[in-house]
Amino acid sequence: MYLIVGLGNPEEKYFKTFHNMGFLAAGDCAEALHTKFKKRECEASIAEGYLAGEKVIIARPLTYMNASGRSVKQLMAKYKISPSELIVIYDDYDLPKGHVRIRPSGSAGTHNGMRSVIAETGISEFARIRIGIRDPELEIPLLSYVLSEVKKEDYDLFSEACKRAAQAALAIASGEKIDLVMTKYNG
Repeated sequence: MYLIVGLGNPEEKYFKTFHNMGFLAAGDCAEALHTKFKKRECEASIAEGYLAGEKVIIARPLTYMNASGRSVKQLMAKYKISPSELIVIYDDYDLPKGHVRIRPSGSAGTHNGMRSVIAETGISEFARIRIGIRDPELEIPLLSYVLSEVKKEDYDLFSEACKRAAQAALAIASGEKIDLVMTKYNG
């Protein structure tokens, strides 16, 4: 069983912001598995599907970004998820807009949601899929930037990046080696 977590903020006013790339990619995962977010548990909205005969839990924490780890910790405990079965998708200001970067482990970098996940779970050895959001044309403070809406002319770029991130997550959940997934989807 795999747990795919898309980080974001639950209120509708945040839906089209840079900080919700993880939520959007989680939605793409659910759509690919022909399932919907029907349940609420462990402070998250949950969709359940099957891939290669194995159950996949897709979660959008409802705790707001900076407390995402609380939900991830609860979900891992409830479903007995090991670190090797956890995949977290999130936005990354350190990557150029539209780029996708997959890693098997690492630090939180500048991302408070990932800081929360690592602090709450006590682990950093889990797959993470980052969606680049940095636009060199926008020079505003980081907090204002991540909570601002994606420009209409960039919508297709980010939509494609979220779909690619979802495909990468599902490839990992289907048993593909992360090195192969990195080769196929990074960039």
